[in-house]
Amino acid sequence: MPATPGEVTAPEHSPALNGRWVVPHEVPAIVPRSSRWTEPRWVGVYRWAAVGGDLLAAMIGISIALLTRFGYHVGSSYLLISSLLPLAWVGVVALSKGYDSRYFGAGPDEFRSLLRSGVGLTAAVALASYATKTEIARGFVVLAIPVIVGTALVLRYGLRKDLHRHRLRGRCMHRVLVVGRTGPAATLCEHLESRPTDGFRVVATCRPRGDSRSSGPLQPDELDEADILAAVDRHAVDVVAVATDPELAGQSLRRLSWALEQRGVELIVSPGIIEVAGPRISIRPVAGLSLLHLERPSVSGGPHLMKAVFDRTLALGMLILLAPLMIGVTIAVKLSSPGPVLFHQRRVGKGGAEFTMLKFRSMYADAEARLGDLYALSDGNGVIFKMRDDPRMTPLGRLIRRFSLDELPQLFNVLRGDMSLVGPRPPLSEEVALYAADDSRRMLVKPGITGLWQVSGRSDLSWDESVRLDLRYVDNWSMTLDLLILWKTARAVIYGAGAY
Repeated sequence: MPATPGEVTAPEHSPALNGRWVVPHEVPAIVPRSSRWTEPRWVGVYRWAAVGGDLLAAMIGISIALLTRFGYHVGSSYLLISSLLPLAWVGVVALSKGYDSRYFGAGPDEFRSLLRSGVGLTAAVALASYATKTEIARGFVVLAIPVIVGTALVLRYGLRKDLHRHRLRGRCMHRVLVVGRTGPAATLCEHLESRPTDGFRVVATCRPRGDSRSSGPLQPDELDEADILAAVDRHAVDVVAVATDPELAGQSLRRLSWALEQRGVELIVSPGIIEVAGPRISIRPVAGLSLLHLERPSVSGGPHLMKAVFDRTLALGMLILLAPLMIGVTIAVKLSSPGPVLFHQRRVGKGGAEFTMLKFRSMYADAEARLGDLYALSDGNGVIFKMRDDPRMTPLGRLIRRFSLDELPQLFNVLRGDMSLVGPRPPLSEEVALYAADDSRRMLVKPGITGLWQVSGRSDLSWDESVRLDLRYVDNWSMTLDLLILWKTARAVIYGAGAY
């Protein structure tokens, strides 16, 4: 029977719940959740594996510190300390929410908890030493705790990658019920399922009875809390995700959270703000309300002064370290084909100022003259010209591009202050001419040798994706993000994804 106006139907395999719900995916029949909630089995396995890894990290760090500081002659007091320290480490990690299932497999909080735990353990050892008047060698503490933290980070990273492999196969997922109007709910579903490694699988979508794909008035009482709870029980979900909806807010949302709490179901609310990272968002209580506060993005001042010092110091160190490699590439380029060693190109930098960007030449000397004949064969994104099998590329050029060695001279651009190690992609002036009004925000910061575009596909990205990643970087810049991108750049260079 066709649905009457204002009614939402569900597929035949999943009966409608009071005529208000739609289930967009084929979902196997689920036994309703019992009133006594238990964690999924994989959560317990992951938690115990994390505890075991942290104990192993503590034993490794302590063993290295004892052997380095005392050799094979270890006093009884240090044997006692060494037996207690692993338990203290696990306890400090637990207090720092390092075993909280909300952070398993997604986001940086799982790793931040380990860093906070290192600081906390150092303070705890210092206080215990002062309170018990026990002399503990500084060399032992200074060596043991950093090794413990570093080893724990590596082991936890390996554990997370193993979890990601399971999630890519559809295992170890949080079952999610998305609640909200059609448009916001569809957007939220798309974002939740775009990265399966984050562990969210949308099994049902709930929208108000009066909501349809066409816009129209929505009555406040059409989104019924009882029906949401019926969908929760029907599909045995672990998480209820509420898309932006003014009708499901305030006291209604509060009552829903109470009911979900009794079922052990997590409630998350999407505020509808996209491309804004956690450091810029905070909740502040004002006049009895919890207000979402957005900090202004940092584009100047002290943090960027620190970034400039970090960039130039690291660039200088890399130039010294990589000098033999760069000399070898220079000789190889000179011998491989006629033409200059370096390719000079005008690019647009911070504030629209143009500068000359340096690269090792990877094409024949007449490459610019032959460009017009190849535009129709571009594999790029419609704005940037790229070809996977560019006939202008020299054999050596393909190799150095494969491992991004052609970009090493840009370290001199960083030393001169034209570029940063991490930032938006440096655009050509003809690309800037095509920018929309919002796109010009990319030039609020210096362009970078690497960036989010570099670790997210490089030339395989569409123009819109490239712009979106650059704007995300500008709006959410931090030193932590820079370090993370530099870490991921090494992996992107090794695998050569999108490099051509």
